[in-house]
Amino acid sequence: MAIAAPPKETGRPGAPPSAPPRKGLQLNRWQRAALTIGGFIVAMLAAAGIWGSQMEFPADVGPPIADWVNDTIRTITRNFSFIFDTIADVVLRFLLWLESIFLWIPWPVMVGGIGYVAWRMVSWRMALFSMLALAAVGFTGLWPSAMETTALIVVAVVISIAVAIPLGILAARSNTIDAILRPFLDGMQTMPSFVYLVPAIMLFGIGNVPAIFATVIYAVPPAIRLTSLGIRQVTPQVVEAAQSFGTTRRQLLLKVQLPMAIPSIMAGVNQTTMMALAMVVVGALVGAGGLGEDVLRALQRFQPGEALLGGLAIVVLAIIVDRVTQAWARERQEALRTDAH
Repeated sequence: MAIAAPPKETGRPGAPPSAPPRKGLQLNRWQRAALTIGGFIVAMLAAAGIWGSQMEFPADVGPPIADWVNDTIRTITRNFSFIFDTIADVVLRFLLWLESIFLWIPWPVMVGGIGYVAWRMVSWRMALFSMLALAAVGFTGLWPSAMETTALIVVAVVISIAVAIPLGILAARSNTIDAILRPFLDGMQTMPSFVYLVPAIMLFGIGNVPAIFATVIYAVPPAIRLTSLGIRQVTPQVVEAAQSFGTTRRQLLLKVQLPMAIPSIMAGVNQTTMMALAMVVVGALVGAGGLGEDVLRALQRFQPGEALLGGLAIVVLAIIVDRVTQAWARERQEALRTDAH
């Protein structure tokens, strides 16, 4: 009598038996998403049909909060006005001094100097573009406004970097401080640009100073984030080697971590400068001068030609600053790679 051969084993030896196929309706992710959204809409319509307009939020919470904020601001400005007046005076003096220097330098020297910097940092094409573009700004009669805007941006960026680097260092060295700063930075980067004018006006009034501080609030988060990121990304082997030679925390920061984080810090400076230029027209709403005021005045008088010229002048400044700072960061990064090899 013939003996039947055993059935062949399928799959890998020792592998668990395959699960039986699932029964029922199988949906892909798009169908599940559509079903979820449809169910949510049906539930909302059913709730609206049942309750209608009877479910309203209580409206008696907002006024007490607003009154408390108003009283707090009045108390701060009344009791600490001498501090804000001193800060405003120092910032305004620095701004006027810088603006007077920019206007005192003859425009051919300024154009040639910027062209030379663009040539050395980027290329001769960028130098040619910079000189021709700045000359075009001057020929359209916007040179004084461009220098005033440049002074505003320089002051705002200097204050932003002075705030960002210490905070970035603290955030890089402490996870607790980084966790505390993160929601504030997220809020500062997501708020509409007009909102930044509110605290600046409440504390400093109207003029160039509130525009500068509103610009600082708007532009400082990228510099803080990228400073912290650059320090955290320093190679651990380099840090361990420096510590093995007995370096202190200050020496480690100043001679190892910060020099190696320069490319990231310069990227933060680049982003901060770009965001500061984006606030030029918004700052003109509270009395800041420069190209933003020219654009705003032209829009109010329905002069699209003048507004276009002012906007193009802002674009020219942004392109020059962006290319030069990017080249500086790239040059430093290449130098670090060469030293590493």
